[in-house]
Amino acid sequence: MDSAEEKLPPTSAIPDAPDPASPASKTSPSGSPTAHSLRNEIRVWTRDLLIAIGLALVIIVFLYQPVKVEGTSMAPLLSDQERIFINKFVYRFEPIERGDVVVFWYPLDRTKSFIKRVVGLPGEVVEIRQGIVYVDGGPLAEPYVPPQYEDLSDFGPVRVPRESYFVMGDHRISSNDSRVFGPVASRFIYGRAVFAYWPVDHFGSLSATSTTEAKTK
Repeated sequence: MDSAEEKLPPTSAIPDAPDPASPASKTSPSGSPTAHSLRNEIRVWTRDLLIAIGLALVIIVFLYQPVKVEGTSMAPLLSDQERIFINKFVYRFEPIERGDVVVFWYPLDRTKSFIKRVVGLPGEVVEIRQGIVYVDGGPLAEPYVPPQYEDLSDFGPVRVPRESYFVMGDHRISSNDSRVFGPVASRFIYGRAVFAYWPVDHFGSLSATSTTEAKTK
């Protein structure tokens, strides 16, 4: 009778045991080509994210400036303690336009900054009769001033000097503006309000007319 040992395959046919020192014996799932590709992709995404964050910080620091609104003279567009971004370089490339919400050094105290809306441009004649603003004799449409914020008093007429702007707050009955300190020289205007970011219910652009009108309702 044949023994069990005699039925084993020849010794030469038995596969060699793996050598613990060989590279193949050190291969693990983390060393597979798929894992290596995933690590590379994560590194690329991390690098791109850091670059994007760096560029965003540069843009915010050198192009935009966060400011805090104090007071209610620009209500209802801007509320007290609201946080916004202003564009500090826009007027190096674009002219100041009527309706722009601008930030400027207060003419009577250069250590303070004010934020108001441009109403009159250089050379124009501004007059207020019973709360209605007239520019060169024609009434100015101001959808951003709610009826309850109107000031029904008279002012002017005054001609806006060259390279100066007549500015007013939207909250007319509670605004210290060009009716008090006169037109603002362009050299004192250093930014335009472009974006509100806090509180969250005011989050959005301040440049579009539609946004301004929506906030007056």
